[in-house]
Amino acid sequence: MNTTTKTAELIRERIEAMPIGEPFTPTAFLECGTRASVDQTLSRLVKAGSIKRVTRGVFVRPEVSRFVGKVMPEPLKVAETVAKTTGAVVQIHGAEAARRLELTTQVPTQSVFVTSGPSKRIRVGKMEIRLQHVCQRKLALAGRPAGLALAAMWYLGKKEVTPALVEKIRRKLGSSEFEVLKSATSSMPAWMSDAIFRNERMAAHA
Repeated sequence: MNTTTKTAELIRERIEAMPIGEPFTPTAFLECGTRASVDQTLSRLVKAGSIKRVTRGVFVRPEVSRFVGKVMPEPLKVAETVAKTTGAVVQIHGAEAARRLELTTQVPTQSVFVTSGPSKRIRVGKMEIRLQHVCQRKLALAGRPAGLALAAMWYLGKKEVTPALVEKIRRKLGSSEFEVLKSATSSMPAWMSDAIFRNERMAAHA
């Protein structure tokens, strides 16, 4: 078996072991061979229909629905996969975070995520995913429910983030995750930490 064939076999085996619908990049296979041989193998697998190119440099072993055919990965998974190539952090945008926590009824019309990496636009079929660069403290607790609450509060702003709104967040998160949110007060602007402090006082006197 020559080196190119061995690389191709190793890559196929790794892809088959991956969860269906989980996006990946060529960097996942650099232990298998040179970058050129990895790219060549992935290109052949795309042509064979074994994997699908989601966007430039991102691939997936697609989930197949009997109703709609091949299903593309969730926008967040694509954004995280792209960001991972540069070691960047990704968080759900505050507008979507506020909707998920039922703090607003507005439904965002675009797939936008905030990141510690550079701002960019990713085309996935007819859909566009936007990565928007923000400062590191807006990404504190990214990837967990408390981070979702933090993103929502940044988005809603000083006028909307009242002790009453913090109480809604407390109920949504539960006590242990709310404690995690409180632990990040050093990353918050004064108006945000003040709203949490005033909510704590209200809860103590209730």
